[in-house]
Amino acid sequence: MAVGGCSGPLSTLDAAGPAAARVATFWWVMLAGATVLTVLVFALLALAFLRREREGSTTASLWLGGLGIAMPIAVLMVLLGSALMLGERVIVPNLPGAVVVEATGRQWSWEFSHRGSQGTTVTQDVLHIPAAQPVILRIAAVDVIHSFWVPRLAGKMDAIPGHVNVLRIQAAQPGVYDGQCAEFCGRGHSAHLFRVIAHDEAGWAAFQRGEMR
Repeated sequence: MAVGGCSGPLSTLDAAGPAAARVATFWWVMLAGATVLTVLVFALLALAFLRREREGSTTASLWLGGLGIAMPIAVLMVLLGSALMLGERVIVPNLPGAVVVEATGRQWSWEFSHRGSQGTTVTQDVLHIPAAQPVILRIAAVDVIHSFWVPRLAGKMDAIPGHVNVLRIQAAQPGVYDGQCAEFCGRGHSAHLFRVIAHDEAGWAAFQRGEMR
């Protein structure tokens, strides 16, 4: 049952792009860190019950100071460093050669403005991107706070009225990827869904020519 939850159209562990792969890797790092800390806590608890008569001894102080304090701090610092590096690589305001798309959230739909050689193409609830190429999303909202999330391609990014957030996504292979709003935004939140279509070279050229929406 646990393994079955690791795949699916909205699974963060079934990565289909480099940004999502880094998120999945960080998830496994967090799981490993949490496991280490959990084992340590239970080990210290067992030691406390087994060695009550030696409370205050050098061995007890070593366990409390070395493993009870120093080790959790080390594990948490590793997790913090991993999170900072992940964020720096996912949020890139300027990337030469990247496709730029304006993503605007509203109750309860998404509007995507695609810049191309033939002008700007606007689509509703469908984001078109080229496969195997970086895409920069400029994310905003017009009413309340929303959250752009395509689990298999990248992490979440809030869409805030009056403010633009930037997110980099990339699909490794052509295909269709499900997305959703990850911030409660009103009665229609459960249906605030969209799709990302990653095109091969021919399909992307056709979209830029306005032959598909």
